[in-house]
Amino acid sequence: MPTMPSSSVPKKITDVLDRSSLQGLAEKSDLAGGLAILGNWGLVAACFAALAQWPHPLVFVLVVVLLGGRQLGFAILTHEAAHRTLFRQRVLNDKLADWLCARPIWTDVSRYRGHHMKHHSHTGVEGDPDLSLVRPFPTTRAGLRRKLLRDALGISGVRRIIGLIGMDLGMLEYSVAADPRRLPRNGRVWTDYAAAGLRHFAPVLLSNLLILGVLAYFDAAWVYLAWLLAYLTSFSLFLRIRSIAEHACTESSANPFLNTRSTQANWLARLTVAPFCVNYHVEHHLMASVPFFRLPALHRLLRERGAVRCADGYVQVLRLAGSLAD
Repeated sequence: MPTMPSSSVPKKITDVLDRSSLQGLAEKSDLAGGLAILGNWGLVAACFAALAQWPHPLVFVLVVVLLGGRQLGFAILTHEAAHRTLFRQRVLNDKLADWLCARPIWTDVSRYRGHHMKHHSHTGVEGDPDLSLVRPFPTTRAGLRRKLLRDALGISGVRRIIGLIGMDLGMLEYSVAADPRRLPRNGRVWTDYAAAGLRHFAPVLLSNLLILGVLAYFDAAWVYLAWLLAYLTSFSLFLRIRSIAEHACTESSANPFLNTRSTQANWLARLTVAPFCVNYHVEHHLMASVPFFRLPALHRLLRERGAVRCADGYVQVLRLAGSLAD
């Protein structure tokens, strides 16, 4: 958070950096976007291959953890595509990223974009559709442990799937938050819900059948169970930790220097809760047109001006989130 007194905290990025300093930071790269997707799938493939080669329970657990991080990686790349910063080409952001990043983890770029732009317009204040993700914090240490345990055991994952079914059917408003709004029927009948469900779920099913089919070709169809279990468990856990780090226990303010947090990410964090520079979240909210691979450069510029610093790390952020007395 800012290193200066609250009364002198800047409100926008041009209060800290002139336009010449920002030149080139918003330049996108099809090569960088393509390599990011390819690298993430490469790690997924390596996890599948390792488990097929060494089908040991400990390897299975390790692969489930690592796959949860790669699923979060796909979510972050979907987020980049929603901002149209993953690729220079619009069609690559809207279509290629949709099929290679969003659909395999049961989302889509278009609906996520509509939801996420509201978050950027109202971050930390009423109207922010993601407020329910951070309102429970700070909580007690026991309360935080219960939430993280529900994630790790798959309880949160099952609830998310139930919500996704309702969203795909058109019964619930699309949301990545914890409290999707029920939609009015407006004269719709069951065939309308079925058509909506087929339209939204068919690409998810197809993309996952392709994953299963490739594994089956190599006589390792059973390895797909690790992908499913990761989606229910480690992915849910890493999603929560990431959302806590980004906005929990920050000020209720429209100022991105106050309502958002950047967090230090070591190699383990980058492998799990902070793929693709998502830990530079103040920088992202200050200038959402900056692609992920240029966020560290923006962070260095802001840090040189004393405008931002990174929180110590994800463990420290979790301690803050569970800092209330039991």
